[in-house]
Amino acid sequence: MRATLATLWTTPGLRACSVAIFCFGFTGAATSPYQSVVAIRELGLSDAAFSALTLMAALLNVVASIVLGVLADRDSGYRKLLMVLAACGVLGFGATFLARSPWVFVLAVLGPLSVFGGLFSLLFAAGRVFSGDLPRTEQASVSSALRALISVAWILVPGLVGLALSSSDTLLPAYLVAALVSLGLLAVIRFMMPRGGGGDASTRPPRMSFAAAFGLLLRPALALRVLAAALVTATLHVNGAVMPLIVTGQAQGVPGDVGTIVGLVAAIEVAFILVWARILRHLSIVAALGLGVGLYVVYLVWLAHALSPGAVIAASVVGGIGAAAIISLPLGYLQDLIADRPGLSSSLLSINMFLAGALAAGLFALGTSLGGYPTVALLGAAAGALGGLGLLALEGFRIAPPDPT
Repeated sequence: MRATLATLWTTPGLRACSVAIFCFGFTGAATSPYQSVVAIRELGLSDAAFSALTLMAALLNVVASIVLGVLADRDSGYRKLLMVLAACGVLGFGATFLARSPWVFVLAVLGPLSVFGGLFSLLFAAGRVFSGDLPRTEQASVSSALRALISVAWILVPGLVGLALSSSDTLLPAYLVAALVSLGLLAVIRFMMPRGGGGDASTRPPRMSFAAAFGLLLRPALALRVLAAALVTATLHVNGAVMPLIVTGQAQGVPGDVGTIVGLVAAIEVAFILVWARILRHLSIVAALGLGVGLYVVYLVWLAHALSPGAVIAASVVGGIGAAAIISLPLGYLQDLIADRPGLSSSLLSINMFLAGALAAGLFALGTSLGGYPTVALLGAAAGALGGLGLLALEGFRIAPPDPT
């Protein structure tokens, strides 16, 4: 763990990626918890309009991530492209705060902010490039450590922003905070990230058309692996939907219990993301992910039968350890699926998140129609088990880590 953190700090490109990823996580943590309130209660969007906007923005983000990934693999470096994306964040968040108009909000979410979301995948692509000289197991550890920085932002920022706005009659200043942090992110990329961050031009893969890139993503061998990973990631979305409802329902808790559980799990995730990164020295990434999924399946089954807040808290200790694997290990796995094209491979991260959200929505609808929120949790557990076993089967049940060279 110490070696991975030392690598992040002593390698200039990875140090810049680390600070930039934290800033990116900061913008999401500052605005996402309040976006629905701003859209519906302050700007007057209907529930249906906000739902449609969220779906369209997610689709645009996936398309943007793929296009940006192809462009990044063509370019001699990520730096200029990342600066443009950071500027989109300044524009989108800043316009939302200054205009305070529903139309500007909609245009910002569908335009610059959807493009800004492409930073998530491209920063990890840049991290993979800057760690290209490291052994494969260490590259996966670096990706996991970078992902931990987003979790750190989500631990620190929502509470601080909520406290700062507690006496305000509007939550729109959260978008001003995000705009300023985006400006800082732009400065980090401009002044901290080395030039030529796309690696040695002589080793860059041949140029690929957009049609060829979409065709590559639809190949059965790749698509099945992405689908299995999405089933695993969907368990997190399922939990996010049903845990508060179970805690305040059959477990007879109060909203404050939900906050306690979320904070506990986030803290466990940050600590164990680094632990899972170390486990990759001894297990293959799919074996480690399978172990983490197994823990999370136990958590979801436990959650479905919990009858008190204490039971949910106890289950969440197990769930937090499993969640740390689920939010970090698929990053390295998906990036390795198209290892010679870091930009395009990192777009799989956005595809994974979109598919996971869609699968979770379907599981929620099916579970609530069959039996209620505990049934949703059990269906999520089944989906996670199916995804984890599917990944192991697709990789030939390989347990040992790859050759470090």
